[in-house]
Amino acid sequence: MSKVMRLEDAVAAFVHDGDSLCIGGCTTNRKPYALVREIIRQGRKNLYLHGAASGGDADMLIGAGCCTAYINSYCANSGYSNVSRRYRKYVEEGRILLEDYSLDVHAALYHAAALGFPFIAVKHMLGSDLVGQVGISEELRAKHPKLPAQKYKLMDNPFQPGDLLCCIPVPDIDVALIHVQKAAPDGTCRIEGAVFNDLDMALGCRHVIVSCEELTSAEELRREPGLNQISCVIPDAVVLAPYGAHPSQVSGYYDYDRAFLTEYDHAGREDGLFEEFLDRWVRRPRDHYAYLEQLGIKRLLDLRIRPGMNIAVPEDGGGEDG
Repeated sequence: MSKVMRLEDAVAAFVHDGDSLCIGGCTTNRKPYALVREIIRQGRKNLYLHGAASGGDADMLIGAGCCTAYINSYCANSGYSNVSRRYRKYVEEGRILLEDYSLDVHAALYHAAALGFPFIAVKHMLGSDLVGQVGISEELRAKHPKLPAQKYKLMDNPFQPGDLLCCIPVPDIDVALIHVQKAAPDGTCRIEGAVFNDLDMALGCRHVIVSCEELTSAEELRREPGLNQISCVIPDAVVLAPYGAHPSQVSGYYDYDRAFLTEYDHAGREDGLFEEFLDRWVRRPRDHYAYLEQLGIKRLLDLRIRPGMNIAVPEDGGGEDG
């Protein structure tokens, strides 16, 4: 059975107001921006956003007013904004609930969700502000059923009394958004390059929307099954979205768009500039393909990676500085 859907239909079917949501990729690498922009176009609200190594994808959802809470460990477009600007503004102004973990704990939580564990026990948050000083209060949690009742619970190691452990509840996530290089209509997916937390996210969520650079046959992907990460039984929807991770990079396909990330960083500094950015790049383009038309073919072609280099190189063969 084919799981191929139009981008608009996939978001309408599987992302609802009040859902908990996680996003694959890493900062400026293989982020499912086409899906994120469509969520904003459709006006989704009160999302409980789960991060990890997040970038402009999470920042844009927060700045567009889509999120009630952000369960986070890192949020920046590395090299362009050390801390994503809309995220920082919303936290500082108390416009979004924030829960903070370390990156390694977040990865462990996604893996535990994939394995069906109810919680994990760790030690390396002990002695830090991540325990006790940073987090959503139990009183606020009681008003948000999508959040666990507590951020953590301290307990003795049952096998070694006196050894203190920090037990953290595993996230209960409705939808994962993931971008891959190749997918088949049946849902089989191949990620080239770093996988990050994407497989654990896919296994640990109720629904998975996959956008892809290319649609290919399942038979073609199964000629080398060891190169495929996501089984056909996992995704609920497969969306063909070439350049669907722009402005982030996709290994083997295109580099990140330096000029666009710089523009986004500048826009995030002021409310008015950010609204202008959303109008220009998210709300006015009727769909993903209108967005690509607005970017222009020359810009997109210039982002294509050079074989053997996995980076874009200007036509004159020089680097950014020359």
